Amino acid sequence: MLGVSGILKRDGRILLARRGRGPYSGCWSLPGGRVNPMEPHRDALVREFREETGLVVAVDRPAGVAELVEPERFRHFVILCYFLAAEPGDPTPGDDATALRWAGREELKRLPLTPQLERYLEEFGAWD
Repeated sequence: MLGVSGILKRDGRILLARRGRGPYSGCWSLPGGRVNPMEPHRDALVREFREETGLVVAVDRPAGVAELVEPERFRHFVILCYFLAAEPGDPTPGDDATALRWAGREELKRLPLTPQLERYLEEFGAWD
């Protein structure tokens, strides 16, 4: 499955969404989702971010590629991650996001996160 996610920063913190359904329901992750057939992945990210957060974003630059392989469930996720810029406004949860929150690096240690999220944020230079 091809997916997209976005890193949106404000005041040194990153916007996270708590997943309401699907894999890792209840865990915090970067907002994003699946790329539809024949949909450009950058368009998918703008669409998914608006659906989950209500924010209008612009894709800034690539952050990296995350991968999650679950052989026991016969699932393979490849997620293209980008840094984003957003128009002014406060995010509101929508679609399959049950809650949104801004979190700093230390706060991540106390949250149930999707697998390897903390490692990928470090690799992508999200805190730079």
